[in-house]
Amino acid sequence: MIEPGTSAPDFRLADHDGNAVTLADFGGRRLVLAFYPLDFSAVCSDQLSIYQEVLGEIEDRDAALVGVSVDSSACHAAFRERLGLTYPLLADFHPKGAVCAAYGAYMDDWGHANRSLVLIDRDGTVAWSFATPTPLEIPGANLIFDALDDGAPA
Repeated sequence: MIEPGTSAPDFRLADHDGNAVTLADFGGRRLVLAFYPLDFSAVCSDQLSIYQEVLGEIEDRDAALVGVSVDSSACHAAFRERLGLTYPLLADFHPKGAVCAAYGAYMDDWGHANRSLVLIDRDGTVAWSFATPTPLEIPGANLIFDALDDGAPA
């Protein structure tokens, strides 16, 4: 997993609408990257729904949230609609998992990302990171709040 103090790797990924999104698009705001395995699995659905429930609290702490997985933009669009998500989902589709790997979240043996969270501060430095021991565990929203409140400059 990427270490705090590291310069956040730049990325250019398509969102759920096929629009290019880069790290620079979030300049001036803290950014939480929520890496997750795959759209439409039960555990991923629960994880991203939890984050949707607390999205306002994340934004109140002057942070943006995006989900990142190896699924395609079209798959993300359908998944967002099914769950009623309002935050962006980014497709690390081709080359598969390259951004996940750059952040230390890609699991070669599984072919997808582990459930991992990365907080990037306003200057593009990784302020905090967390990876679950297994992709079957959900990193709770409390971890995000602890990082935003205590683990990184506001």
